[in-house]
Amino acid sequence: MILLRAPFAARTWRELGYAFVGLFFAVPVFVVAVAGAAGAVYSLLTVGLPVLIGALWVLRHTVVWFRLPARWFLGLDWPEPPERARRPGFAGFVVATLTDGTAWRALLYGIVRLPLALATVYLGGGPVVAAVAGITYPAWWFVLPLDSSWAGSWLLALESLGYVLVFPWVVRILVGLDRLLIRALLAPTPDRLRIAALEAGQAALRADSAALLRRVERNLHDGTQARLVGLGVTLSRIEARVDDATVRGLVTDAQDSVVEALAELRDIVRGLHPPALDDGLPTAIETLAGRGSVPVDVRIDMVRQPTDVVASAVYFTVGELLTNVSRHAGATRARVDLRSADGSVRLTVTDDGRGGARAGSGTGLAGLHRRAVALGGTFAIDSPAGGPTTVTMTLPPEG
Repeated sequence: MILLRAPFAARTWRELGYAFVGLFFAVPVFVVAVAGAAGAVYSLLTVGLPVLIGALWVLRHTVVWFRLPARWFLGLDWPEPPERARRPGFAGFVVATLTDGTAWRALLYGIVRLPLALATVYLGGGPVVAAVAGITYPAWWFVLPLDSSWAGSWLLALESLGYVLVFPWVVRILVGLDRLLIRALLAPTPDRLRIAALEAGQAALRADSAALLRRVERNLHDGTQARLVGLGVTLSRIEARVDDATVRGLVTDAQDSVVEALAELRDIVRGLHPPALDDGLPTAIETLAGRGSVPVDVRIDMVRQPTDVVASAVYFTVGELLTNVSRHAGATRARVDLRSADGSVRLTVTDDGRGGARAGSGTGLAGLHRRAVALGGTFAIDSPAGGPTTVTMTLPPEG
């Protein structure tokens, strides 16, 4: 009964309609995918690289095209793919496009989809037309006698009936194969979605933490610090009006405590968010470089200002490294190089000192390494005995 009902089942005709409609989507995508594949082959010669980049950019957006017929005819839907990594500048766009796994999988699907759609239409739709004509052939045999006898026309009708009974299963097999390809290449896996959600959550958490620290810094600076300053002024007035030596000594001790508290509070505020960053990261780094006892060359080539989290990490890293240069390296000169490289923020600090710096040597390098890793970056030290020392930190622009 299933065999007899299959040609008339709604599923059969929905899948056949999916094959016909999907064919119109598959043709232009196939052209772009083949162009992208050719661009990948010739990318070593440079001429194919622009074609490859353009094809990958287009193919990432074609995932939506294939979702439409799949949703209409098959009731098949899948989540939007994770957003492509955002990197600043044209170089960042190129790197993000070439490393976009969603686009590469769409390229592979675009190449396979057209032959599969053609096979479904040819093996499914073609036999339907031929079978309908064959089944009704005895009725119009005399108009176009393809067989020598009317009895032979009935044999042709029986063969055509066999085609009608078989074609639904051919269509289901081919469309089922397409479903597997969609799940493997177009639909993001739960792991990919989970990773994307974690990355987005971490970015949001870091942004919220940075905003919270900024608020705390402002409250401490404008509130608590101002009150301590006012308390110091009040104690000074009391000291000026009191003649008793014992009381004056107590007031002096209280003033010293207020001064120490203010110094500690300022250190805390600078640790939360350095006020120097209010004028921008380049200005803050140049200010740091000018404070040390070792001359420092500063080279900065940034496409845009990084996020507050990244700027703070770079600022503290430069400050710690230049402090190490002044106190431990025995250097006569240092250099700070900050630039946007391959869509990332890259910091390089070099000195001509004695070398031998290690992350576990108690100079704060281990903490800098942990900070970089926590932000999704890298931290490397090259410090042979006798120098020079080169420390490189790379951070994603969004932190």
